[in-house]
Amino acid sequence: MFAKVLVANRGEIAVRVSQTLRALGVAPVAVYSEADAGAPHVAAAVEAVLLPGRAAEETYLNIDRIVQVALDCGAEAVHPGYGFLSENPAFALACGAAGLSFIGPTAESMAALGDKVRAKDMARRAGIPVAPSSPVCRPGDAAVGEFVEQWGFPLLVKAAAGGGGRGMRLVNRRRDLDGAMELAGREALAAFGDGRVFLEHYIANPRHVEVQVLADGFGHTIHLGERECSIQRRHQKIIEETPSPALTPELRRQMGAAAIAVARAAGYVNAGTVEFLLDGQSGEFYFLEMNARLQVEHPITEAVLGLDLVEWQVRIASGESLTLVQDDILPRGHAIECRIYAEDPYRDFAPSTGRLLRWRPPSGPGLRLDSGVVQGQEVSIYYDPMLAKLIAWAPGRELSLRRMEVALAQFVALGVATNLPLLRAVVGHPQFQRGEYDTGFLEWNPAVTSPATSDELRTMARALAAWAAGQSAGAVSSSSSSLAAPGDGAAGRAAVNPWQSAGARRLP
Repeated sequence: MFAKVLVANRGEIAVRVSQTLRALGVAPVAVYSEADAGAPHVAAAVEAVLLPGRAAEETYLNIDRIVQVALDCGAEAVHPGYGFLSENPAFALACGAAGLSFIGPTAESMAALGDKVRAKDMARRAGIPVAPSSPVCRPGDAAVGEFVEQWGFPLLVKAAAGGGGRGMRLVNRRRDLDGAMELAGREALAAFGDGRVFLEHYIANPRHVEVQVLADGFGHTIHLGERECSIQRRHQKIIEETPSPALTPELRRQMGAAAIAVARAAGYVNAGTVEFLLDGQSGEFYFLEMNARLQVEHPITEAVLGLDLVEWQVRIASGESLTLVQDDILPRGHAIECRIYAEDPYRDFAPSTGRLLRWRPPSGPGLRLDSGVVQGQEVSIYYDPMLAKLIAWAPGRELSLRRMEVALAQFVALGVATNLPLLRAVVGHPQFQRGEYDTGFLEWNPAVTSPATSDELRTMARALAAWAAGQSAGAVSSSSSSLAAPGDGAAGRAAVNPWQSAGARRLP
């Protein structure tokens, strides 16, 4: 086991990795930018080193600087978390060249899987179903015409090295295709340094289901079940749950076997996730991509299995073999995760910045919070706007959803705009409660994303003003309840407009 590990990340994932390292008796070392000087991940480590600057390019994406910090502090390994350099083969190679263990897959596996076209070809050779797609192409190429003639519209233009919805365009008409390819290429070049794009057959309203895998360096590979990730906004996941309400036992077995086959074909070692699209009408599933890192939503897998995935990442990277076999993987109960973002619904969910004046997360049975912020912290413009992840577990899906509903209603975050009302609206929606949803859920339910009306804002403002004037929590709760009594315009809309929630009216 390593004695000291550098955590090359920030926010909640850096805190979470440091916690596991401490539990293993390993000393975590943090790096931080000038904008993160007082961030929780700094305090979570036993040692912290400043990366001069604020922008990601000069701090958390600075490979040479991070490797040098790891060497200077005597670290034996580097954990990249997710995002930033976590799927950068050059970073893994730089760590290896410096004599540092990279807690993740090999650079070779990462490079192969990071190219979506290469990854699809590899999956095809392994006998895994893949959504029909073209080779890398440009406007005017013969491959474009051939693909359109065979598969028609709608289709997706996708970045070969993309992710998170960037470099992706849905095209419904031939006359829009060339422009979409050029736009997607420019976006991909800016985001990933690679402007290559390809075309993919569009599967209408699929479900997005992923399978977690673990593989050691001795040829042992297992899967840890699936996660349903279909609630997305702009192709970005915001709510995940496990097990998926859409899978039958046979489909679960088939997807698990396919995930293991993809990992073995890539020579994969460490923790990774194989993502699939599930056609809700035919029941067919298709390989989408494999993420060569820890996923944001990994806590729900941990919740139903009682495992620590970061611990297994570290153990595998230190040379240990898996002591688990597939028959040991017996999920228990149901878990759901909501991502809390600093986003402003009045500005089309643009990132929101400012100081967190009040941060009061909920607590209770079955709840877990992975947070990267504290009250009083400045939320800056420089990094991803995710503040925390809220996880609810229970023996069954109905109770886990209810626990999440109550927790979201009690979650208080003031000083920056957040997506908490959106999360409350989705979790409480009858369609979601029944498990009858797909990746088009928000598109087909636009009212869910609608911000509060002026009447409702005035109601909340009165409650906040009363609190600021020094009234007790009980008095404010009573006051705000009276403002939303039966017959009141705001209260009459509360049942259909979830942006005004009970939790929002009881902020103090």
